[in-house]
Amino acid sequence: MSSTKVQTSSQINWTTEALNDLIVDAIQDVKGKNIVKLDLRKLKERPTDFFIICEGDSIVQVRAIADRVRSKVRDLTGRRPGHLEGGNNSIWVLVDYFDVVVHVFYPETRAFYDLETLWSDADITTYPDL
Repeated sequence: MSSTKVQTSSQINWTTEALNDLIVDAIQDVKGKNIVKLDLRKLKERPTDFFIICEGDSIVQVRAIADRVRSKVRDLTGRRPGHLEGGNNSIWVLVDYFDVVVHVFYPETRAFYDLETLWSDADITTYPDL
């Protein structure tokens, strides 16, 4: 008699690209806007492989986006961020998965830091607002 082992989602080997897609999906779940992915892998001096950057219309939405990313990634992959910056009443939340760093901004804060220009040598992918 053979037994069939059911593979849970946390046992699946999640590639960085699949993790990126999952994070973008989570952002779109709560209507995050102006989503971009910066592929930094070709840059010699880089802090990570990917930045995923988005914004929310309010501090509450910024927090909700970051919370949704954390919960969806945890629930489907079992991964937890290695580092988290920001939180309640924050205008910028950073969720660090080592090879992927998610930046969730309030629009004015995003414009101030302008990460897309700072890392303009990266390959940039934009995603639609839903």
